[in-house]
Amino acid sequence: MNKFQGRVSDTDLRILRIFKTVVECGGFSAAEVDLNISRAAISIAMSDLEVRLGFRLCQRGRSGFSLTNEGSQVYEYTLQLLSSLEDFRTQINALHQHLKGELNIGITDNLVTLPHTRITRALASLKDKGPQVTINIRMIPPTDVERGVLDGRLHIGIVPDLKILSGLEYRPLYEERSQLYCSDSHPLFKVADKKLSKAALKDFDAVLPAYAQTPDTKAQHQPLTSSATATDREGISFLILTGRYIGFLPDHVADLWVRDGRMRAILPDECHYITQFSAITRKGARANLVLETFLEQLDKT
Repeated sequence: MNKFQGRVSDTDLRILRIFKTVVECGGFSAAEVDLNISRAAISIAMSDLEVRLGFRLCQRGRSGFSLTNEGSQVYEYTLQLLSSLEDFRTQINALHQHLKGELNIGITDNLVTLPHTRITRALASLKDKGPQVTINIRMIPPTDVERGVLDGRLHIGIVPDLKILSGLEYRPLYEERSQLYCSDSHPLFKVADKKLSKAALKDFDAVLPAYAQTPDTKAQHQPLTSSATATDREGISFLILTGRYIGFLPDHVADLWVRDGRMRAILPDECHYITQFSAITRKGARANLVLETFLEQLDKT
């Protein structure tokens, strides 16, 4: 029988937080350090939670730790519950104009090297204004950022404008330029661009992104011979640096290797595209002083 009975006690919240940490650490042993309690205490708390809920949350044993289907759902619900509680705490603090609470922000990978440090400066200003604010950053794919903002687990996200969702507000932040690159050990590295044509690029293996793209991006990748894919720009960088592939990278990501003479852009006048990045928040979300302060600082940078 489900023993929550529509009410959540302090004990329930404690064991749900233990469950969340166990999931994010990948098992009981790894969670001991984060929780600062023994593995036996963690096991008791997990067993208690399973009894309260009336079903098994995870498999544990010699084969390792893994969530059941029900466990995965409970984890998602737990994130939503704890986020709602944090929102409540932030709202109460706002009544006193005390800048306390959390800012949960989801960011697409590989943006820290952008020359325009608007996010960094806004985060610094937020911390200066609210020393007790806790900032939690999750580096996750754009679709997960959008989902997190829509369901309330994230207060704000930074994503490329691949599609516009009706439930989100968009604040333009950056324009990111990407070019086609090869490494210094690739046959094209020492070939002058004037001796190259876009059609000739088909003769070389290319790494393509295995994530959503705008029509302009797809058009630039269309002529290339795809023989590898990567789920993020770091993976694309790895393959370009092998000297066996060409591929598109944002200029700010490639810049370090370009300056070291380990990469160069190929046909830059023809092979490039622009990606717009925006800050997203949920439409109709309740007022949140921490988020509002961060957005104010973001607009000022």
